[in-house]
Amino acid sequence: MVVQAALVARRHRDACVRLAQHVELVGNLLGELELAELMRREATRRPLEQLGGALRRCYALVTACQDCGYLRRLLLGARMADELRAAQHEIDMFIRLIPLIALVDNSSANNRRVKQAEDGVRSVVTHRSNRHIRFPTSALEFAEVRIQRATELCHVGEQPFLGKGKMQEQKTFDIEELVELCTRIEEACTGFVKFNFFQIVDVTDNFSENKIIGLGGFGTVYKGQFSDGLMVAIKRLDEHATNFDSELQLAKLRHANLIRLLGWCAHQKERILVYELMQNGSLDSYISDRTKGPLLRWSKRLKIIEGLAKGLIYLHKQFWIVHRDLKPHNILLDYDMIPKIADFGSARVLSSDVTEECTSRVVGTSGYKAPEYASQGVYSMKTDVFSFGVCVLVIISGRKNTMHDRQGDTVGDLVRAAWHMWKDQRLHELVDPALGSGYEIAEITRCTQVALLCAQEDPADRPTMTDVAAMLNSESMSIPMEPKQPTALSKGFAGEDTASTYMGQTSRTIDITITSSAPMSTRVRIILDPEV
Repeated sequence: MVVQAALVARRHRDACVRLAQHVELVGNLLGELELAELMRREATRRPLEQLGGALRRCYALVTACQDCGYLRRLLLGARMADELRAAQHEIDMFIRLIPLIALVDNSSANNRRVKQAEDGVRSVVTHRSNRHIRFPTSALEFAEVRIQRATELCHVGEQPFLGKGKMQEQKTFDIEELVELCTRIEEACTGFVKFNFFQIVDVTDNFSENKIIGLGGFGTVYKGQFSDGLMVAIKRLDEHATNFDSELQLAKLRHANLIRLLGWCAHQKERILVYELMQNGSLDSYISDRTKGPLLRWSKRLKIIEGLAKGLIYLHKQFWIVHRDLKPHNILLDYDMIPKIADFGSARVLSSDVTEECTSRVVGTSGYKAPEYASQGVYSMKTDVFSFGVCVLVIISGRKNTMHDRQGDTVGDLVRAAWHMWKDQRLHELVDPALGSGYEIAEITRCTQVALLCAQEDPADRPTMTDVAAMLNSESMSIPMEPKQPTALSKGFAGEDTASTYMGQTSRTIDITITSSAPMSTRVRIILDPEV
């Protein structure tokens, strides 16, 4: 939040950016520490709590820089500069404490490893390409061995080993921090207000099932109407949801093609966000419904495609936000069928519009995730471009984009089929039958070619959303670029994910090596030692 606020600060920009770099450095260091364990011990909890307070003050400072009026800048400019420098010195002090805290943590970790050895876990060593897990044969009371690549989570029976990457992505707030954060955003963002919890309970009939209009991985969405006639969608987040702060990014966004966040509510363990209500629901409900499908004429579908492009340009160019989960289910339609991009729980802010970042916690939906993101966790603006391309093909065809992971699929069957139809000039076979003959083949051809350019496997080959909008809007301009042919699926058993197993049974060990032919191969070696 500090980095994001500093980048748009109007006053003391350079000082704000330097402060943001300090905060980012601290954040990276903290990501390497097991904070939950450190917060249980008095010696390490106190400096970390003080650091939390310092970071909150930093956020308040750079936020104040954004909305500082002319007169206030004139009178308080020098004082604010002093405060920014003081904040940097305070952060520096805590940076010097990090090695000492880490030393305490390492000492405790050693004690924990000794205890694990006594319990039967001999050692755990994780590498980028190979993972070795060694444990006594007496521990093998379960047959299942499951590897989940994205989060480096390995279960042997019920014994989990969680990679640090997932911890870095998760953010938890206690209620006081949450209220403080929302209050600051409320002060900075016009139209973002606090709602009364009991008012929300009333308009949802105590969160009645009859009021549910959506279910997601992070919470439940209810329909409500306040006494003044305001119709709203109320998202009640699950207790363990970690995306509240990501969703709050919407408070500052104002665009015709983005859902509007109206306000918030926090009460005991309840965390609630209030959005404008979209009367026509999700695009997915029209595309996948034979009854509603014909209501979505081609002219409306084309307007939806153009609106999505405009919304993504706003996110990418103005705020460097990557949505990471663009799909028809997260595209809502208002009373006039204007598309609104929704569900920013997975969104991330990049440091610049040309940056790519990497995560070990891959989110999103199969069929819409870019290949480099699905296999390696690398995301950038081009991640959304890929998802946009798939969405356009879905809007044109009314079909789903099914992935064949066992055959090394990277883009999905809809993308491959659309490419061949485009190449062979038989795009009439791609068009949704619900459209009948009510479309212009030239518009279908243009949209399909743009979609295929977006859905290319190499992110370097994909256009930017600004280029996409230009290609969609210029009817007279021919598109010079041709999309590359998607990689064909592997055929036969050899193309599927295979487990090549070598078992060397002796009186001492059994070696099992599991390999995968998927784009990002994961190799696991499990060595079973007899009881000592």
